[in-house]
Amino acid sequence: MKKNILLIGGSYGIGAAIANKLKENNTVYVASRTKKDLPEGIHHLTFDAMENDISELDVPDTIHNLIYCPGSINLKPFKMMSAESFQDDFNLNFLSMVKVVKALLPNLKNAEQASLLFFSTVAVNTGMPFHTSVAASKGAIEGFAKALAAEYAPNFRVNVIAPSLIDTPLSSKLLSNDSKKEKMAERHPLKRVGSVEDIAATAAFLLGDNASWITGQVIGVDGGLSTLNLS
Repeated sequence: MKKNILLIGGSYGIGAAIANKLKENNTVYVASRTKKDLPEGIHHLTFDAMENDISELDVPDTIHNLIYCPGSINLKPFKMMSAESFQDDFNLNFLSMVKVVKALLPNLKNAEQASLLFFSTVAVNTGMPFHTSVAASKGAIEGFAKALAAEYAPNFRVNVIAPSLIDTPLSSKLLSNDSKKEKMAERHPLKRVGSVEDIAATAAFLLGDNASWITGQVIGVDGGLSTLNLS
């Protein structure tokens, strides 16, 4: 069945990879600030998750898949972070997502079984220094997703991907040279950082019919970092 798929903030990196993977045999909409790296065949809607109201956009009456991609990597020592920094990360990662989901409830309910996908981080369940703000805001996503999945089952499936470091423009400062890339790769049992294709493949599976009995899950796509200790 051809599906209407809406990505929020999917114009580059992980979002663009997911859009590209799902565009065949589906109608894919990307609501983002710019078109950036979007491939041909994607419907672009100008939208800023922090500023705009998604209900004002011309989205389909029926949305089968919703993916929320906006996020931050704000890595600093806790003593250097202000309360405002925490609030900014929380607004972008979590509250803006909640507003989008709430506004699109009627569209999602029109699908026989809508599938929603959000993004967390390996740092939520694996304590890491300098991750206090991002872990806090992404942790809220995990709790919200499980509660939403329970409340709207069986009409919605809601799942979360919790990646480790992925090679995207958002993480460019952490991977700005070969030495940094090698150091980051060595932290993972599989000895490399993740690619957008790694995440897109998992996303396509979770959103698809082959995952029709999977909901309320947080899936670690992290090169083994969260569960394996090789020391």
